[in-house]
Amino acid sequence: MNFFRAEIEEIPEIMKIIKAAQKYLKEQGIDQWQNNYPNPETLKKDIKAGNSYIIKKEGKIIAVAAIIFGEDPTYNLIEEGSWLADGLYGVIHRAAVAPEYKGQGIISIIYRETFKMGADLGADSIRIDTHQDNLAMRRAIEKAGFNYCGIIYTKDGSPRLAYEKLIQEGSN
Repeated sequence: MNFFRAEIEEIPEIMKIIKAAQKYLKEQGIDQWQNNYPNPETLKKDIKAGNSYIIKKEGKIIAVAAIIFGEDPTYNLIEEGSWLADGLYGVIHRAAVAPEYKGQGIISIIYRETFKMGADLGADSIRIDTHQDNLAMRRAIEKAGFNYCGIIYTKDGSPRLAYEKLIQEGSN
C-alpha cells in the first residue's frame, strides 16, 4: 500500500469512498457527514491546498483523509476538557476507508503517516474528532492511543468528541 497526495482527477474515485461512508453513517443513525458533506468541492479545496491524501493498493484508492497542519478554528474552543499541547498541531479530517477494506487497520496507516509528517514539521501533536455515536471511529482513534480531550463544535454547531496525541507518543 502506498500513501500519496490526492490529485483533482481522482475526485470521482474518492467520492465513491465518501458516499459509501455517508451511507454507512446514515444506516447507523449517525448524522455525521450528511447534508452533502464532504462533497467534490470540499475535496477540490483540500487537494488544491495540498491537504488531501489517499492510500492506494494495487492502483486502487482504498482510503482518503484531509491532513492539515496549523490552526484549525474548530479546535479553538474546547469544552469539558483541554488540549494536551499548545504548539503546532496537525488535524485529521474527512478520513474514510473503502467498505471492503474496513477493519483491516487501514486507518492506522493514515495515523502513522500523519505522525511522520508532524514530526518532520516539528509539530507537537495530532488532533482528531468524531461524532459521539460513530463507535467504529472512536474505537480506531482510541486504539491508536489518542487521548480524549473534550468537546469541540463544527462550523454548523454540531458537537464532536475531540482527541489528541502527542507526536513523541505517536511516531512509532
